[in-house]
Amino acid sequence: MQYLITGAKGQLGTELTNLLTNSKANFVAYDSSELDITNRELVAAKVNEVQPQVIFHCAAYTAVDKAEDEGKEINWRVNVDGTRNIAKAAKNVGATVVYISTDYVFDGQKETEYQVDDPTNPLNEYGKAKLAGEQAIQQAMTDYYIIRTSWVFGEFGKNFVYTMLNLAKTHDQLTVVNDQTGRPTWTRTLAEFMVYLIDHQCEFGVYQLSNDNSATWYEFASEILKNQAVKVSPVTSAQFPQKATRPQHSIMSLDKVKQTGFAIPTWQESLSDFLQVVND
Repeated sequence: MQYLITGAKGQLGTELTNLLTNSKANFVAYDSSELDITNRELVAAKVNEVQPQVIFHCAAYTAVDKAEDEGKEINWRVNVDGTRNIAKAAKNVGATVVYISTDYVFDGQKETEYQVDDPTNPLNEYGKAKLAGEQAIQQAMTDYYIIRTSWVFGEFGKNFVYTMLNLAKTHDQLTVVNDQTGRPTWTRTLAEFMVYLIDHQCEFGVYQLSNDNSATWYEFASEILKNQAVKVSPVTSAQFPQKATRPQHSIMSLDKVKQTGFAIPTWQESLSDFLQVVND
């Protein structure tokens, strides 16, 4: 099996690269400087050259607030046009695409868990672009896995866990929003599931993968900092305004993933394992 990874030096791409290296898989990994996914001709040429059976499409524009204004154009170019380029190139060589999407395709108004086939209604530009990326793949090909995920943290890149740990070094009190609920996701769990889908030849389509259990950002922060000498206090989203509107309740159902037999650790277990990794 020959794999190709886009966005290889990002938070998820690095995790996946390490996972495939450790399993001695055959793969080619490109970061944005080596493969500009918005360049259709370049994408077609690289994919044609590598002839992968699977493309793990990790490249993305993820600056959610910037996507509302100064980053609006590049958000669309990377997350939609770039994804379309990947999908078309994959179709031409008969490759399967594994695309990472987001809980931000939903508006957060549903009080129960979002199912994979629930109506989408993104509230921000990033969510709109990622949903359009999903649709670009679905229009271009049939052999695809779309994985919606949320609240991603990992060893290789900026994320909420590192932000909280760094703030705790310089503050004795922190405030964190307590009216947005979702599921944290460790990049290792996500990378393992991406490979699992291929290894087990799971049914093509849309999946939703995060770590099990849910939390508010305040609850997540409290768990991250439970052994730190810092007081964490809850606030409302109104007290912490951001350019991009976030869904208030974006808990996605994990049932479809569980039906594949993939074991999903809780976010608390994964956070504990992650903290052990970064503290070693």
